[in-house]
Amino acid sequence: MQVAKLRDMTLRQPPAEATTLRLEPPSEQPERQNGQASLPGGRNAAAKTASKTAPTKTSFTCRDRGFRRCLGVLAFLALGFTAASAQKPTFKSGTQLVALYVTVTDGQGRLVPDLGLEDFQILDNDQPQRITLFENAVQPITAVVMLDTSASMTLNLKLVRSAAEQFLIRMLPQDRGRVGAFNDKIEFSPEFTSDRDDLISALKDLDFGNPTRLYDAIDASIDELRGIEGRRVVLVFTDGEDSASQMTLGRAIDRARNEEMMVYAIGLESDYFLGPQRVRTKPDRGLKKIADETGGGYFELKKTDELGPAFTRVAQELHSQYVIGFAPQLLDGKVHKLAVKLTKPGMSARARKSYLATGDTPTSSK
Repeated sequence: MQVAKLRDMTLRQPPAEATTLRLEPPSEQPERQNGQASLPGGRNAAAKTASKTAPTKTSFTCRDRGFRRCLGVLAFLALGFTAASAQKPTFKSGTQLVALYVTVTDGQGRLVPDLGLEDFQILDNDQPQRITLFENAVQPITAVVMLDTSASMTLNLKLVRSAAEQFLIRMLPQDRGRVGAFNDKIEFSPEFTSDRDDLISALKDLDFGNPTRLYDAIDASIDELRGIEGRRVVLVFTDGEDSASQMTLGRAIDRARNEEMMVYAIGLESDYFLGPQRVRTKPDRGLKKIADETGGGYFELKKTDELGPAFTRVAQELHSQYVIGFAPQLLDGKVHKLAVKLTKPGMSARARKSYLATGDTPTSSK
């Protein structure tokens, strides 16, 4: 597969590993906080641990004798606690934990940010599971934004670039991203970065081409995200059907599932001229399927003025998702069905629909 780099690639460094948060059966209910559904900045962490015994407390009393030594011990402990509190939680899937990132909306499609652990149920092959992980703080993401720059996009490419900026400018300081394009070739910006200005600038370097290698682009994006710690997302945009990929839809879904990556997709109906003839495009029907399977959202648009709001919505959803998880009871090497249910009426939950129940499940966390 031909994958072009826009500029020289430099070595990427994975983020430092952080603390894993897990829940035993809760002895108290998580705190609830009210907030605006569309403002992810209003979300607060609600991860709690429950223990049968209270944690052991260590105390020091400084007396005149050995006073300096005592102060040194206290200073050392203070530094240790400060460093530990600065670490961010990490969620790793594998033998001990299957983590799901869940988007919750109400009947009007608004994001719901203030649910507690008791509001969720997880089914593994239709069997209820005990939730051992719950977190509703904003989670950093590492994302690849892939844009269709084939011939059918000639009239709309400037609008799509401008819309993609709406996603990039909403990246948080701990988020990282790359931008890329697909047509008869596939290309990426040089490295993952948190610099939004660099990412926006890289959009201008994306080339035109003719065929639409949609599933090859998703496959190549998964390759670029492999080995990176954290929550990994592919955001792909196209206005047409795949016309030249070696990768198939089914294999792309399998790869995304096995690598535990989320795919968001935006499709646009657009017009372009093929000689004297005006042609109306339709987005590939497989986009909705891969997004649904991996827990991402799918947005099918009929007007170009809907592009900006769609990219904005993706950023809002990614920063408004819950993390819930369970310890699988059976690791049989097979694909298991997943379902997330809500105990409150009038709401819907979206999360990945399956996982591979094997002991060497890849890490999918932050």
